Amino acid sequence: MLSALEQYDPQIYELIRQEEARQSGSLRLIPSENYVSRAVMNATGSCLTNKYAEGYPGKRYYEGQQVTDLIETVAIERAKKVFKADHANVQPYSGSVANLAAYNSLASIGDTIMGLELSSGGHLTHGSKGSITSRIFNSASYTVDPETGLLDYDEIEKLAKKLRPKIIISGYTAYPRKIDFKRFGEIAKEIGAFHVSDIAHISGLVVAGLHQSPVPYADIVSTTTHKTLRGPRGGMLLCKEEHAAVVNKTVFPGQQGGPHMHTITAIAVALAEADTVEFIEYAKQIVKNAKRLAEKLMEYGFNLVSGGTDNHLILIDLRNKGIPGKKMSKALDRARIVSNFNTVPGDTASPFDPNGLRIGTPAVTTRGMREEQMDEIARFIHAIAENIDNEAVIEKVNREVLLLCSQFPVPDHFILPGKKVLHPLSS
Repeated sequence: MLSALEQYDPQIYELIRQEEARQSGSLRLIPSENYVSRAVMNATGSCLTNKYAEGYPGKRYYEGQQVTDLIETVAIERAKKVFKADHANVQPYSGSVANLAAYNSLASIGDTIMGLELSSGGHLTHGSKGSITSRIFNSASYTVDPETGLLDYDEIEKLAKKLRPKIIISGYTAYPRKIDFKRFGEIAKEIGAFHVSDIAHISGLVVAGLHQSPVPYADIVSTTTHKTLRGPRGGMLLCKEEHAAVVNKTVFPGQQGGPHMHTITAIAVALAEADTVEFIEYAKQIVKNAKRLAEKLMEYGFNLVSGGTDNHLILIDLRNKGIPGKKMSKALDRARIVSNFNTVPGDTASPFDPNGLRIGTPAVTTRGMREEQMDEIARFIHAIAENIDNEAVIEKVNREVLLLCSQFPVPDHFILPGKKVLHPLSS
């Protein structure tokens, strides 16, 4: 029987089918990508996409909110529970929008915000020149230590005392080590600044207790709802009760109109999945896989920023291999290994063709891969690097990757309490 989409728009149906096949038949190593459960997917594509719900539960600007109020309340309460937060706002459309709302809640136009420099692992929205955040605010940057690739908290403190920013930003997009959020909170408090923490990449690890939570030490915590949290594409803000009213007002009506209720519904489902023992085991395996992959890559002579990883991502400095990051990522893609080229600390190359490669383990871990498969993946990456211009070798790796993927199909469901649905990581 033809589906409605196949019948009405066969072109888009076919393109979606092709994308599904691509995701299934490739090793997705971009650390910000993952696979959602069928339950999350169903919620995302539900009838909630039809509903406008400007405002907040109990105070909407449209009628017919009997169900949406309940759904958003459930999502908020689940977020507060898993993150142990006073308040949660689940309406931001994305992590970037959430970051902007966090700054606008605590600072005024022209105030100084201080975040990690883009080439050191910071995000565009942490004050990069390419982001609107640097136009609205006076942007200042700190860097990682050029020798170790690690955050130097003493140097960050010295810079903060010199610049006296209104907001200090912690949390990053390409930093492979644990972050001392408590120290950031102490630095901010000492100079009378606010502390905003962006845990978009590590939120799933925070929920699982594998990384220090910034919630006790930050005024506002921002996150996406996908990546390691394994939910739909969206954003979220967590904060202390004293900031709840201004955060809500900044998100709506300050920056957004009607929230995407289908996304909020899916966020609620993902948070239920995250509140399980099975999710904790999954998060542990993410880190185990990343550490094993890092170890094997170093054995093959790859130079890793900071010398390894504590979380889900690995940042490879390819300068000792003499291969530009973009060329390497393109060759890997032809071999069904999906990564992204990335700047590395001290990178003098263009951000459009930098010297680094960023990879991570959330998606392959969702498929049930473990340390043994990380060894294979490291071997694949090494083979491509050693034969970067040899299309015959790239095609051979392509076939090997496809075979590996066939052994670990993308799961439809993850375990929920009371449900006997086996996750690939289950014994």
